[in-house]
Amino acid sequence: MNKNNIEQLSALAFNAQKNSHSPYSNFKVGAAVITPTGEAFAGCNVESAAFPLGQCAEATAIGNMVSQGHKRISHIVIASPNEEFCFPCGGCRQKIAEFATDDTPVTMVSKQGQTHNTTIGELLPNAFRAHDLEK
Repeated sequence: MNKNNIEQLSALAFNAQKNSHSPYSNFKVGAAVITPTGEAFAGCNVESAAFPLGQCAEATAIGNMVSQGHKRISHIVIASPNEEFCFPCGGCRQKIAEFATDDTPVTMVSKQGQTHNTTIGELLPNAFRAHDLEK
C-alpha cells in the first residue's frame, strides 16, 4: 500500500467528511478512491429523514468516480469521525468489490491519523461479481 496514496486519499476523505449531511446520526464519514490512472475522487455520507435512503461515503466516492468515466478502484481510504476505525458496511463492501480486485487495498483512518490496512478480499471473501452472472 503506497504511503503517498494513503496520505493523499486521507486528506481528500477528511475534507469530504466536513461536508457530510448527517443531522440524524451526527456520524460524519468521508471516503476517497484512486483509480489506476491516478485520479482521485472523494465523497461523504448523506443521510435522509427516511433513514434507509441515506448514502454512505464510500458509495458517494464511487459514484463520483463512475460519473467521471472511471471503472476501477486502485485504493480506497475511509475517514472515521472518531478514534475508532470505520469499516465499510456490507453494502459498501459489495460496491467496492464491483470496481476492485480482491487485493485492492482498503485503509481505515481514525481522526487521530492511525491507520488499519486490509484488502477488499479480506473484507468480503468470495464476493459476488459480474463473472458470476455468466455461469
